Amino acid sequence: MDNENHRQSTADKLVYMANQIATFFHTQPKDEAVEGVAGHINNFWEPRMRTQLFAILEKDDNGLDPLVVEAASHIRKPALASA
Repeated sequence: MDNENHRQSTADKLVYMANQIATFFHTQPKDEAVEGVAGHINNFWEPRMRTQLFAILEKDDNGLDPLVVEAASHIRKPALASA
């Protein structure tokens, strides 16, 4: 159960962070805003964070700002770790 709570709080933090990025870029024209959100996440989020973001995006009621959702197609998906 601790693991579940930790995972949930991490997801909540990532949603919050992504939405904060979107809030900043909302002041720019739509195309620039989408690229800005994606660029920021690509440049500053480590692969584990981006992997978690894509898992969050798969949920219907994910709490993400629509700008983050739109930018998702421009965010680099990390390669799967080889086992």
